[in-house]
Amino acid sequence: MKLLITGSNGYVGRNFINYIKNKYVIAKFSLLNQELKNIDFTEIDVLVHCAALVHQKIEHNYEKYYQINVDYPVKLAKLAKENGVKQFVFISTIAVYGEEKEKLDENTICNPITPYGKSKLEAEKELLKLNEDNFVVSVIRAPMVYGKDAPGNIDSLVKLVKKIPIIPLGGIENKRSFISIQNLCHMIDEVATQQKSGIFLASDDEPISTTRLIELIAKNLDRKIYLIKVPFFEFLLKLLKPSFHKRLYGSLEVNNTLTKKRLNLKNPYRIEEGIEFMIKGEK
Repeated sequence: MKLLITGSNGYVGRNFINYIKNKYVIAKFSLLNQELKNIDFTEIDVLVHCAALVHQKIEHNYEKYYQINVDYPVKLAKLAKENGVKQFVFISTIAVYGEEKEKLDENTICNPITPYGKSKLEAEKELLKLNEDNFVVSVIRAPMVYGKDAPGNIDSLVKLVKKIPIIPLGGIENKRSFISIQNLCHMIDEVATQQKSGIFLASDDEPISTTRLIELIAKNLDRKIYLIKVPFFEFLLKLLKPSFHKRLYGSLEVNNTLTKKRLNLKNPYRIEEGIEFMIKGEK
């Protein structure tokens, strides 16, 4: 089987290529450096679209998100369909649901509030319209991805643990779902192999609290830390940085039972192993 991967320089694309490099013939495409009309679809069976404009420190206007996250993948999918590609796998995000929900599953109503989430949902809708028996469209919605050298909030916690021995984030009993890059790559591979259409939800098997996450990070860094509960700190954070407070104290739990049943999917790694790989690398 031959796969075409877009976003091959991004975190998910780069790791997925490394995961499947000995299993499939791989072709790469860069939206930044190449034009769609120049893509060679010869013998391509599956196109995995990892490229995207994600959350930025300096927020772009919606037109920019639309161009990269909607216009490009839809045009790409139409070209792939015209050229005999059998499947289009679109890597999406749980940002399509919005940020007010604490529990999500495949049937949760979507209500995105960020330009990123809105653009990814719009792309999903347009891509699924192209789904037919001879052109399978598969959408994978992922929560925050963690792993070695991954960007994002978990990396910020790693840096915090490295610098500060006393951390005022003890006693937090929230539940947040993440997915290790290893489990996500395994799932993308399963979706591509089985060539089933529709929406799939990615997640590690168990959600985790912020306090437990910090404990696992410290354990794998071999750092002795003291996690303390400071109610005033939580109050101040909620007042001054409500979005940051929500990520640290709020719950966002993914239930992907239907996805696992459809794919007969078993995650290869527990979250404890995923955190170990993130800190120490895979053995």
